[in-house]
Amino acid sequence: MLKVDHLSVAYGGLTALSDICLEVRAGELVSVVGPNGAGKSTLFKAISGVVRAGSGSVTFEGEDILQTRPFQRAHAGIAHVPEGRHVFPAMSVQENLEMGAYALADARKREELFERIFALFPILAERRRQYAGTLSGGEQQMLAIGRGLASAPKLMMFDEPSMGLAPAVADTIFERIAQLHKEDGMTILLVEQRVAEAMENCDRGYVLQTGRIVMSGTYEELSSDDNVRRAYLGM
Repeated sequence: MLKVDHLSVAYGGLTALSDICLEVRAGELVSVVGPNGAGKSTLFKAISGVVRAGSGSVTFEGEDILQTRPFQRAHAGIAHVPEGRHVFPAMSVQENLEMGAYALADARKREELFERIFALFPILAERRRQYAGTLSGGEQQMLAIGRGLASAPKLMMFDEPSMGLAPAVADTIFERIAQLHKEDGMTILLVEQRVAEAMENCDRGYVLQTGRIVMSGTYEELSSDDNVRRAYLGM
């Protein structure tokens, strides 16, 4: 579904990503892990079109999308749930969800998606008329995920979904992401600091360090590597 081939990104002469190659097949949950500053968020921004790539290609469902604008990538079926949530604080929960679904012409499909979102996150149904800016951090993260789902995406990209959340709330977020993958067959690309949780539920993972992919494999392969166990899994 998604193929990143020899992608490089530079800011002001400094290389943020160098020769990145990764693949996400339909129905997979793929995790990208690594330390702060490794380039994980930059990778997502390059895929969604927020930052410009210097070289390489990004192919989605067989089409090179690197020269297309961010809204065109969203319309193609890529939903990016960004680090820091970025909900619309002066809009209600319902209005935020409707913003996610604005390009969806099928009213029945839209209602089905809203029902699924409210089933995953019942608190959003209870607070659908409440301003998003008055929600807790965890509720805002749920809303950001819901807004992404409202676009009926083919690929969901989650950038640090547990950041700034209490452990119990973060656990709930991971449970819902796992549900989307297992129950809905959602294709997911996940960047996360909580490496053990990110790797445990993934089909495959990539380790990113100083802008380069240094290792890739299944959870079993990565977790059996002494360097990964020591550096990222605390083992």
